[in-house]
Amino acid sequence: MLLTSISYAVAALFTSVSATKYSEYILAPNHRSVTPFVLTAVSGDVENPDALLTDVHNSHGVVFGANSSITLDFGINIGGTVDFSVRAVSGADEYVGFTFTESSMWISPYQCDSASQALYDSPLWFKVPSKGQYIAEKKRQRGGFRYLSIWHNGTGSVTLTDLHVNFTASPEMEDLRDYPGYFNSDSEKLNRVWYAGAYTNQLCSMDPAYGNALGIPGTDWYYNATISKGTSVLIDGAKRDRLVWPGDIAISGPSIFVSTNSLDGTRNGIDSLFVLQDADGRLPWAGSPFTRPGRFSFSFTYHLYTLLDLYYYYLYTGDLAYLQSYWGQHKFALAWSLATIDSSGLANVTSTNDWLRSGMGGHNVEANAIFYHTIEVSLKLAGAVGDSSVVDTWTTAMAGIKKAINERLWDPAQNLFFDNDVNKTASAVHPQDGNSWVVVAGVVDAERADAISTALAARWVRPYGAPAPEAGATISPFASGCEVQAHYLSGNPERAVDLIEFMWADFMLDDPRMTNSSFIEGYSTNGDLHYAPYDNDARVSHAHGWATGPTSALTFFGAGLQVTSALGKTWLVQPRLGSLGRVTAGFETSLGEFSASWNSAPTNSITGEFKTPAGTSGTLILPGGNPNLVVSGRQGRVAPSSTMDGDLVFTDLVGGWYKVCSS
Repeated sequence: MLLTSISYAVAALFTSVSATKYSEYILAPNHRSVTPFVLTAVSGDVENPDALLTDVHNSHGVVFGANSSITLDFGINIGGTVDFSVRAVSGADEYVGFTFTESSMWISPYQCDSASQALYDSPLWFKVPSKGQYIAEKKRQRGGFRYLSIWHNGTGSVTLTDLHVNFTASPEMEDLRDYPGYFNSDSEKLNRVWYAGAYTNQLCSMDPAYGNALGIPGTDWYYNATISKGTSVLIDGAKRDRLVWPGDIAISGPSIFVSTNSLDGTRNGIDSLFVLQDADGRLPWAGSPFTRPGRFSFSFTYHLYTLLDLYYYYLYTGDLAYLQSYWGQHKFALAWSLATIDSSGLANVTSTNDWLRSGMGGHNVEANAIFYHTIEVSLKLAGAVGDSSVVDTWTTAMAGIKKAINERLWDPAQNLFFDNDVNKTASAVHPQDGNSWVVVAGVVDAERADAISTALAARWVRPYGAPAPEAGATISPFASGCEVQAHYLSGNPERAVDLIEFMWADFMLDDPRMTNSSFIEGYSTNGDLHYAPYDNDARVSHAHGWATGPTSALTFFGAGLQVTSALGKTWLVQPRLGSLGRVTAGFETSLGEFSASWNSAPTNSITGEFKTPAGTSGTLILPGGNPNLVVSGRQGRVAPSSTMDGDLVFTDLVGGWYKVCSS
């Protein structure tokens, strides 16, 4: 059976009667008791090896003889604690070991993939002196695995029954399949990517009492560090690092909003970062215990990401009291950053830490573009809390950064920005992250944004993805998620669709080494599942929230549904179908439902409908400038306010239902 067929079958198995739209794509299980789907390997003397599978009802159980094993496939990446019963045991001093791996590359009865500093992790051993039920301690939970091997290494025999995994991810969700958000299009690849991104973030939401204590051994491994308050926290990776990293939240948070809208973990992650703020205003590179007394690792960009995380959380929840509780610390942190701006007009970065890319420092384009965007959204937060004292200083800084980036770092020969102004030779790095961020942040004009999109697409390495030369021979789903946004925002949605389809769907989902359900942390430009920052390939995470950028991008930019102020009190609807024939999407805030459904039409225009909550207002921008398009709502026909770059612009629309058709 093909891997794609297995994952579809698993999704069908999990599907229940539900009002959730497009629930057939949701990968999360119906219940927290999860059983394996396929038997993939048998070694030694094993009777009834398939007895533990979901669809097999064999009350006799699996009988393991001396030094024997089986490997089971859950069909998708899952996480949790093993729970099983011993029906019979013969022999003295009998043990059963369980090994876990996300990727099929590391299937072995004798060792796990790696979630520690070790090359491989040891089996999780149970001594089974008698029959009965055996349950792993919660600190022995494995956050991410698709394949589970069971090894009996004794000389007697052991009979196992009733094996299941207690699914521990997303503990804040009573119903793991309760998705208020949805997405669908005429591209099955995009549909699968959207939902795999949503599921990846569910795997990356965990009970904060079971984080990475750091320095854990590969033998007798465990997770027992409390990394935040609350019942759930959003972490970087399900298997590892199981820590709070603000850069990861900046990608995974928006994708959670448009899918499950389960934002408790985001809030608890933000809390865990602000509590660690240094006396000089700096925010930590990562949460506890990575940051702890006597150790404060700093990253200029991740310091800013924490501020962006706060903005996104307020934008999606409208929790003004929460924003106000951190406003002083937010301003303090931004004041530290502003003090790094030198006579060039740019921040002079002195920390090399970032997302494990190389060359961070000096007048770096990525850092300064993120800085520009952070100031811009911080001005919106200042308006929300009624603080006008910062407006002049922050606005002036933004203008200086924008001017300096364009004047000092642009390379007209490559139609890309240099990484910094220290090396502007022909062999200098033109980074994926920085060149994507200048478009996302609005630092460049439309002509330059289009040129950047063209140049970035020309570097694609098919069939693997978009390269990040600032990290060596690396493809980074984190940086590539920003590139997807850049293609949309530069007016090239067909490139965004193409990149998502071949990189995320064809490779990151369908390559047989992947989980077919969640997204990998990073890999090599030659397709090897080697991530340059690590020496150990078994350590790479296959469920990493920072790889889920397409989920929010497809909703915000493909379907064109964006909230522009808290809870969507104001909104922007601007669909960009690119090569798609149709797209539909929706999400909710406490104000109500936001939804849109579009179909491509002749002359580069679209038809369809959208809905926003009553009491809100916003803008509609339709591509193509087709004068025959008619926009009508409950109050009748609406005339365009203006045209912009050939698009029709409708402003001051009141919340409600609107239809777009051709006259």
